[in-house]
Amino acid sequence: MSKPAFTWTPDLGAQQSIEPAVTQTKFGDGYELRTAAGINFKPRSWAVTFSKNASEALPLLAFLEACGGVEAFAWTDPLNRAGTYVCRKWDATQTVFGVYSVSAAFDEVFEY
Repeated sequence: MSKPAFTWTPDLGAQQSIEPAVTQTKFGDGYELRTAAGINFKPRSWAVTFSKNASEALPLLAFLEACGGVEAFAWTDPLNRAGTYVCRKWDATQTVFGVYSVSAAFDEVFEY
C-alpha cells in the first residue's frame, strides 16, 4: 500500500540532523568496539517551517493531524531525497496578516 504524499515545500533554513544508531562495547583496557545497529542505522530528521496563508496552512495542518504521529508519509527532503517520514510534533503560530508559521519535526522511518 502506498503512503500519502506530503507535498508542501518548507521555507529556506530547514535543518537536518542524523544520529546513527550504534552499538558500543567498552573494554577495561580502554578499547572500544562500535557496530551499526541494523541496516537502516542512520535515519534522517528534519526541522522544517512552513509560512503559509490560512488557505494553504489549513490543509497542511489537516494532513499532519490526519497522520496523527502514527501514519507515515512519503516526503522528498530539501536535498531532493525521497523517504518515508513520520511527524510526531508540530506547532502552528499565527503571525501577521493571516499568515501562519507551521514548525514541524520530520523523522525518517523504515517500514514495509
